[in-house]
Amino acid sequence: MKKNIALVAGGYSGEYVISVQSAVTIEKNLDSSKYNVYKIVITKDGWNYTGADGQVIAVDKNDFSLTIKGEKVTFDAVFIGIHGTPGEDGRLQGYFEMLGIPFTSCGMVTSAMTFNKSYCNKVVAALNVVNVSKSVHIFSNQPYDTKQILETLKLPVFVKPAEGGSSIGMSKVNTAEELQPAIDKAFKEDVQILIEEFIKGREITCGLYKVNGEITVLPLTEIVSSKEFFDYEAKYTPGITKEITPAPAPEDVCELIRKTAIELYNKLNCKGIVRADFIYEEANNRLFFLEVNTMPGQSENSLVPQQVRAAGKTLQEFYGTLIEECLRK
Repeated sequence: MKKNIALVAGGYSGEYVISVQSAVTIEKNLDSSKYNVYKIVITKDGWNYTGADGQVIAVDKNDFSLTIKGEKVTFDAVFIGIHGTPGEDGRLQGYFEMLGIPFTSCGMVTSAMTFNKSYCNKVVAALNVVNVSKSVHIFSNQPYDTKQILETLKLPVFVKPAEGGSSIGMSKVNTAEELQPAIDKAFKEDVQILIEEFIKGREITCGLYKVNGEITVLPLTEIVSSKEFFDYEAKYTPGITKEITPAPAPEDVCELIRKTAIELYNKLNCKGIVRADFIYEEANNRLFFLEVNTMPGQSENSLVPQQVRAAGKTLQEFYGTLIEECLRK
């Protein structure tokens, strides 16, 4: 008997458009012989499913169900395809945990903690498994002193919203005069900001997931941007960035990244597909943590789909594995 799968997309953040693109790829690659897929778009205005006949049906949030032509539809599992709030920051995860509905991503606590870059840095630093760049965490409702920040950190620094993705609101600051405008820009996106020292090195990322207690690390990708950093334009404009999979890095460096990513996945209690991003500082042979992304992009040209294909797998096989793993538990 086919399983009913809710594919949730959209969200409340600036990553809405990217999420909708991810959902197109996911829906196209879910095996229709095994799953009845219902794409539910979540916005601040409502949680809605649009039927084949164009009818828009609101989700009953009491039990996360739909009523279609008088028939109640409940779900065996949820494939979370939302980047940003509320699908990557623990809010939906907590809701589904309370309802007892399996879902494909990390749990509520892990999702919430990793979503906040500053708190995640603090936790990862305490694990002593990888270097973490020196940083300052500031809040829009608390006083801060740019002079003191510049005395604490050495330029250049990155200024980024603590909770957000796709590099929206992010700036690289090379001079003292650039700091305040960068802070103002980031505060337009979030009430918390992470300011961290720039690490010169190679940006390498890997997707990984766990099935039956065994972690699979997908082929690594090196990101080489023609811009100063991997910002929104560099991520989503063809030709600006090279994403090289598998990464052309020495095997000992690749093995260090794989081993570190696995250790972080386990110690942060991750589930489903996660993408771990690092900077390898060649000058000092040191690996630095950038972030853990618990709902990595799934559009056709996103990093994880590239890595899945490089591993010799199909996206249908991969997404089916994620669903079956969450159903198994």
